Amino acid sequence: MAITLNRDADMQRIADKVREGERLSIEDGLYLYETADLLTVAQLANEVNERKNGDNVYFIENMYINPTNVCEASCSFCGFKRKPGQENAYTMHEEELLEYVEKRWNDNIREFHIVGGHNTDVPFEYYLNTVRVLKKHYPQAKVKAYTGAEIEFFARHAGLSMREVLIELQKAGLDTLPGGGAEILTENYRAKMSPDKATTFEWLEAHELAHDLGMRTHATMLYGSIESKEERLIHMDRVRALQDKTNGFMVFIPLAMQPRKLDAGLHQRTSAFDDLRTVAISRLMLDNFDHIKAYWINIGAQLTQMALTFGSDDIHGTLIEERISHSVGALTSQGITRKELIHLIKTAGKTPVERDTFYNIVKSY
Repeated sequence: MAITLNRDADMQRIADKVREGERLSIEDGLYLYETADLLTVAQLANEVNERKNGDNVYFIENMYINPTNVCEASCSFCGFKRKPGQENAYTMHEEELLEYVEKRWNDNIREFHIVGGHNTDVPFEYYLNTVRVLKKHYPQAKVKAYTGAEIEFFARHAGLSMREVLIELQKAGLDTLPGGGAEILTENYRAKMSPDKATTFEWLEAHELAHDLGMRTHATMLYGSIESKEERLIHMDRVRALQDKTNGFMVFIPLAMQPRKLDAGLHQRTSAFDDLRTVAISRLMLDNFDHIKAYWINIGAQLTQMALTFGSDDIHGTLIEERISHSVGALTSQGITRKELIHLIKTAGKTPVERDTFYNIVKSY
């Protein structure tokens, strides 16, 4: 029996725009955030995703590495950072880095995912050498390292331009930038939540420069704290505008904010409705992105599975050991197996597709 969904005139107008390939406005996005008709929002997002990706759902075997947690910034949402000399502060040097990787390595790993603190106690050469060492010992793995905010920090710390920083990192073996450090790309938000980090326009510039140098990169949005729904949509609009210009982003990843304290109650987390709605709206707003990722680390495996019918076609990867979200109270495991990922995708009625960093297909299951 077919389900008849209730659509008012505004929803019908938006549905017509989606189906005719017309770009949605911020005002359209606000309506989608406010409507009670979440099922129609999901249906539209699913239609767009199926046009772009069929029933494929992508994953990758990757290893997460945080070389240092020492950081000059004071982001109010972060539980990962430590000050120099503070208890549990660390900076991995070459031998420690290689030991860390060796203990967790398997031959299916295709990517190192690297972010860390803005550590002024080590030179830019330290960050370059981290990439070189991994490339030397594990040439088969791609290096996805250093957020746009880290690129701005390196430039400021080393007295270089961001372009010069990126060129040196490419020479060391850097393959792509992760999407972190974006948080919410409005200055109102950043002044309150991450005042010591790259501005909205510096983050966008770092990625534009990377795209100009031939890299394809990632974009994220950290939602669920003080930002308004309009700010979320402004964020989407700004990455969409850069994508129009460069076509350098591969994927957009909405990240649900985790509570600041490990013992914080569940009422401080984003709701399942907000998580699924945000995935769907991301798919509908970002018409020039091929992929929308549901990040299982933040929203859990079961909600990630639901997100596969709300416009998402990627569930990230095995990770091995994630630290940053877990440092502020993520309730998920720190890693997941290939077998578990495949089961999660298949039981959602989708086709599991193992990919490499650049969405080349390794194997379909």
